This record gives sequence, structure tokens and C-alpha cells, in this order.
Amino acid sequence: MRATRVRGGFLLALTAVVVAGCSSGDDTDDKPGPTPMGRSFVSTKVEGLPIPGGGPLTLSFAEDRVTSNAGCNTATGPVNLDGHVLTVDQLASTLMGCPDERGESDGWQEGLLKSRPTWKMDGDTLTVSGNGSTVTLLDRKVAHPDKPLVGTTWIVTATLTQDAEVRSRTLDEVKPTLLIGSDGAVSGSAGCNRMMGSAQIAGEEVTFQIGTTRMACDPQVMEVEQQVLTALDGKTTATIDSDTLTLRNTGNGTGLKLRAE
Repeated sequence: MRATRVRGGFLLALTAVVVAGCSSGDDTDDKPGPTPMGRSFVSTKVEGLPIPGGGPLTLSFAEDRVTSNAGCNTATGPVNLDGHVLTVDQLASTLMGCPDERGESDGWQEGLLKSRPTWKMDGDTLTVSGNGSTVTLLDRKVAHPDKPLVGTTWIVTATLTQDAEVRSRTLDEVKPTLLIGSDGAVSGSAGCNRMMGSAQIAGEEVTFQIGTTRMACDPQVMEVEQQVLTALDGKTTATIDSDTLTLRNTGNGTGLKLRAE
């Protein structure tokens, strides 16, 4: 009788160990995997329905929102990533007309995002599949490491108000540029006139003093130029994400979004 009790106790203890081991494995499996939230990606390959105009597609995820551009207008809206399904119900978009096939990229972009596509993360690679396309995207900082502020020619792609990002065909045509030399000298084009001046850099804070030539251009071009010069009037904060520079004027709230040439 005594031996039987010992054997039964041993079997009971062994069973408890096995159950505990299974429970521990289940807890590990339940841990959430990586998501694209807080990161930006650029497409490197598209299988199936291609991007009109060639793209690339960029996707940025931040604060439960997704921002997308496939070559023409930029769209943004709330996003849910549960169950490895990218769910977007509403998108707000810029309203710029684009030439050639790029004008059709907005429809492709909306079709993909609103099709409830699946997504998968593998290290720095994001794969999104939906609406007849499978898009492979790479983390922008891996594909395009941060460009240096100094010594890079930056092209203005959008002007910023306090609550909006504005693009226009005129802006795309005149391509205002900004170059800060190693000695702090500023050169470039405000859209119509050439710029010259200086920039004092202290960390992310950049203070501009800008002068220009005095030519007159079409009213639409002069309007773009005034927006550029207003953003570069005095103290700004500079943020670089891969090949994109964002300048925000701390005095008047305007700003610029620029990409490296």
C-alpha cells in the first residue's frame, strides 16, 4: 500500500510538470508579434496589378493612422491592424492633378487600402496583399538612410500650414530648392528668385536669414515663392526621416516638406 501511494504521487507530480510546460508554451505563443506601427516603408516590388506610373508606394504608420502615396496624391486616415488585416474606412486626400499614368495611381492606392488587405512583417520587410496586388515594402530608413541636413540639395514637395499639407502643380513645376553649405551659407531657389543667406544650426533648431533676387514671375509662382520664404523666415525646427526633411517655423506655424535630390 505504501509503495502504491508513492508511485501515484510521482505520476501526479509528473502530470503537473507537463501541464505547466504546456501552459508556458501557450503564453509565449500568445505574445503579439511586430507591427508596422511607428515605421515608414517604401515599395521595392509589386506582383499582380502594377502601380500606374511605376510608384513607388510609400506607407507610413503613426498614432493609429496610415499615410500613403503611390506617385500622385497623399492619402491619410485611421487604420486598424488587428488580425493581420489592414482596415481603413475613411481616407482624406490632397487634391492635385497629376500628368500621364501617375494620375491613375490614386485609384490604385485607394483600391488597395480599402480592400482590407492582409499584411505580414518579416524583419524590416512589410508585405501587403489585396485588390489583385502583392506589394513588398522595405523600411524607409533601411532603403534610404537619413540624409544629412548640410550638403544635401533639398527640393520642396509641399508647403505646410498649421493644420494641412498642401501640394500643387505649380510647386511641382518650379521645384524650389534649398542647400545649406558646411559654412552655413544658404543657396537655392524660392520658386522664381534665387535665394542667398545663412543658417545657424543648433541641434534640430535652424535659424534662417534669407534674401532673394527681385524678378517677377506669374502670380501662381509668386504665391508659392511667398509660402517658401515665409516658412524660412527666422527660427525653424528640422526633422529628417530617410530622404525627407520637414521644416516647421516656430514663429508663424508654417513649414515645408522637402526631399533629397
